[in-house]
Amino acid sequence: MIKPIRVAVNGYGVIGKRVADAVKAQKDMTLIGVADVATDWRTRVLQTKGVPLFAATPKAFDELRAAGRQTVGQLDDLLGEVDVIIDCTPKHVAADNVPLYRARGLKFILQGGEKHAVTGHSFVAEANFETAVGRQATRVVSCNTTATVRTLSALKRAGLLQRARGTLLRRATDPWESHQGGIMNTLVPEPEIPSHQGPDAQTVDPDLDVVTMAVKVPETIAHLHYWSIQMTRPADKEEVLDAFRSSSRILLMKDAYGLDALNAVKELTADRGRSRGDLYEVALWADMLTVQGDELFYAYMVDNQAIVVPETIDAIRALGGGETSGRRSIAATDLAMGIDNDLFAGSRVWTSDSPPPEADL
Repeated sequence: MIKPIRVAVNGYGVIGKRVADAVKAQKDMTLIGVADVATDWRTRVLQTKGVPLFAATPKAFDELRAAGRQTVGQLDDLLGEVDVIIDCTPKHVAADNVPLYRARGLKFILQGGEKHAVTGHSFVAEANFETAVGRQATRVVSCNTTATVRTLSALKRAGLLQRARGTLLRRATDPWESHQGGIMNTLVPEPEIPSHQGPDAQTVDPDLDVVTMAVKVPETIAHLHYWSIQMTRPADKEEVLDAFRSSSRILLMKDAYGLDALNAVKELTADRGRSRGDLYEVALWADMLTVQGDELFYAYMVDNQAIVVPETIDAIRALGGGETSGRRSIAATDLAMGIDNDLFAGSRVWTSDSPPPEADL
């Protein structure tokens, strides 16, 4: 039996807490501990789950102890016990941590807030899992870039993609931080075309002919993308839908479902028992999708808090080196997290308290 990958998470925020729970759900991984600096409710909740807490900085060690947290040690102690660390700290903090990871020869994964150059590799499982196998480091791209690459890769695999032009409506801030900032009663366009998501997608797949335009909107539920695609040839609608069905992480929604808006989709995932009501898939409106000769038009929803979580799990396996097949890793992650691109299928739905499934990699 393959020895489980020993994993640590540095940063227990929006992404970090989800990654930590997802690691615990994998039968081939062990969560050794979490490092953080917060002395508020977040680390209090973490300790109710029995996860060892480490102080991310020397200053935080004293502050956490003063707040009554049972800290096992400091970040350096945690790094000595793991094979892979997932850095989910805020933008630029993770880049500052990289020299520490490299000095220890430790494998590490960053999130999309950091630049591609920090790791030299950017990751989306369905697009380039194999190129990450055995590397020391990779960067799981942002929520918007993950959705962009995931959908365009499905069209590319089907031989349908020539070029893509997208308009991205971006949520203003994360829901739990909406009292601290964001915008109201206005829209804020990104000042450059292309917006950064298109070039970022090309760090995963340099062959993508993609241009994005983005605007920040006054809501916090999710992102909404609209795409205009020049296909390589005329195709009918069903062929395009089949291309999207080839991905377990693209959910096709029919009008009959009544999922007319972002909030309705989030309500559905909550009703289906998803951990935190999370949507790991790209949720694409199938009946809206339109084909005109060799042109394709569609729209989908992106859960900015959740979509990168299964990607991060696959990145752990790739760096760990024990799994060389992206297809097998995706299948294992999907099984463990209840992802099957059909929220009405009645299959096992994962919650953060679910035990790992009995399935072989």
